[in-house]
Amino acid sequence: MSMILFACVVRVRDGLPLSASTDFYHTQDFLECRRRLKTLALRLAQYPGRGSAQGCDFNIHFSSSGDVACMAICSRRCPAAMAFCFLETVWWEFTASYDTTCIGLASRPYAFLEFAPNFRMEPVTALGILSLILNIMCAALNLIRGIHLAEHSLQVAHEEIGNILAFLIPFVACIFQCYLYLFYSPARTTKVVLMLLFICLGNVYLHGLRNLWQILFHVGVAFLSSHQILTRQLQEKQSDCGV
Repeated sequence: MSMILFACVVRVRDGLPLSASTDFYHTQDFLECRRRLKTLALRLAQYPGRGSAQGCDFNIHFSSSGDVACMAICSRRCPAAMAFCFLETVWWEFTASYDTTCIGLASRPYAFLEFAPNFRMEPVTALGILSLILNIMCAALNLIRGIHLAEHSLQVAHEEIGNILAFLIPFVACIFQCYLYLFYSPARTTKVVLMLLFICLGNVYLHGLRNLWQILFHVGVAFLSSHQILTRQLQEKQSDCGV
């Protein structure tokens, strides 16, 4: 789990949000922390240039200079030094991108959303690339077999429809597994389990059209891809903090 969960840039004098990272978390505690952050942003002019607000599960850290402040919601295990270093890095990059005149004239929330202090996924690994290649191969095999069966089953009984779906549903699941590996998505674990279930059930249903080794290959690739998705986490924005 990422230690820095949300970051935003606000204008100090009135708390106007100028930019923010993508919000991946929607638990009740996190949403309550977002409300606290918004309230705190409106009062930043009353506080010193750096501070923290502690909560049960999350901490809010802020760092300001001039009329620009950077704020972050972090997990309790995130060291304060890391959070402040991250915020200072965001502050320097933001103020280097936009001058004080532009910031002062901003009249609508998130006027500089293109800056977006987002978090990237960890770099792909060799095993992750292999899982992508194998997943694409499985998707292609499922699509080809499904289309081929559909072309020759137009006048056949309804039981063939089940076989066609058993090819096409795992095809979609394989493609979605590739997406989940490359891009972060909320409720990722639930989606991974569902995709794995679709692929496994589809291949079990196809017993007879596929031999045991083919089924084991498709299921094995699905498990490998699921493992790679769940082990690739969000990457904190890097800086020269030395923490």
